[in-house]
Amino acid sequence: MHPNSTRVRLRPANTQRIPFWGQIFLGLMWVAYTVSLIITDAGATDMYFLHYVFLVFSLIYLGYVLVHNAPIFGTQSYLEFTPGYIVHKEGLFKAKQAFAAETISTLEIGGQQLRLRLNDGNSHALSLRQVRGLKRRRFMRDQVKDFANKHNIPLKD
Repeated sequence: MHPNSTRVRLRPANTQRIPFWGQIFLGLMWVAYTVSLIITDAGATDMYFLHYVFLVFSLIYLGYVLVHNAPIFGTQSYLEFTPGYIVHKEGLFKAKQAFAAETISTLEIGGQQLRLRLNDGNSHALSLRQVRGLKRRRFMRDQVKDFANKHNIPLKD
């Protein structure tokens, strides 16, 4: 991690029923089966073009699995502490949540979540289960404490 970085990388939540390597294996099996059908001309009928359609969908599925689980396009999920905001990004296709320092009334760090209480009475809980590793957790807690001290926000630990 870059020493001046204020971004804490989050890992995917592993909420799928089939693990990542199982999804990759399944996609590769589909591709291998389809390619073998195309090469051997097995089932060569009027509808053989469906083999190519299935091959394209299998490759799209593999791409989807890789995009959601591997950092192909950089860090997809993160918690960032900018000078005036806390920014939370859940994943590649999810919108960023930005919380301005002047709208935060209280910060609470629980065991597995960071709770932001806003001046308008709303509360947002950011899951910290995706923060893996002792160094990364310590870095995240230090960032929260520095942010709270810098902006005079009460912090409950």
